[in-house]
Formats: sequence, structure tokens, C-alpha cells
Amino acid sequence: MAERPTASWRRGMVEEAAQLAAGTLDPDCSCMAELFPDGLLVATDEVLDAFEGELSGLSEAGDEDVFAVVERVVLALNAVDEAHDGAAFETVGLTARHGLGRYQLTDQWRKW
Repeated sequence: MAERPTASWRRGMVEEAAQLAAGTLDPDCSCMAELFPDGLLVATDEVLDAFEGELSGLSEAGDEDVFAVVERVVLALNAVDEAHDGAAFETVGLTARHGLGRYQLTDQWRKW
């Protein structure tokens, strides 16, 4: 299973806090705690827990069932994003800065 983004965000928060404590990071440059508040992390993990739970039942599923699971997780993540002022998941900004369409984020690596 791939690493959850929440694990990376939590690790980044710990690293940033350590840098702040050591005085190697200007407090004006810190952003992790603001970008990833606890409520966002918990809500995102809840959605991903539900998604992982549904994945185990898809080994014999038809395409419609797979699409339904994908739709549910995307809609649930949209709800988390909206609950956090629509700024929780920054893929749009990332792709825009690199001149990519929002669906091209993974194209350079994807083989499927």
C-alpha cells in the first residue's frame, strides 16, 4: 500500500517544528501546521480508512463497483477539502505552476 499523504504531512510538521525549535527556520516561513490542521488530518485519514476497507472487497468486483468506490472516495475527499476552505489538497496549484492540466499530475510516471 502506498504511503498516505497524511503520513508525509505529519512528518513534515515534525521536521518543521524541530527546525523552529533549533532556530534554523524563520517562524515567518513555517506553514505546515496552518496548511494541515489536525481536523484535516483526521478527516482525511477517516476517508482513506473507509476507502481501504472497501478495496478489500473489490477483488472479484465488476467495473461499476470499482468506479463506485473511486467516486465515493473522491467525493468524500472533496467534502474534506470544502470543509477546510477548499485549500486542503493543493494539486491544482501544483499543476498550474508547471503548466499541466489538473489530470496530468501523474501522466509522466503512469503506465496505465
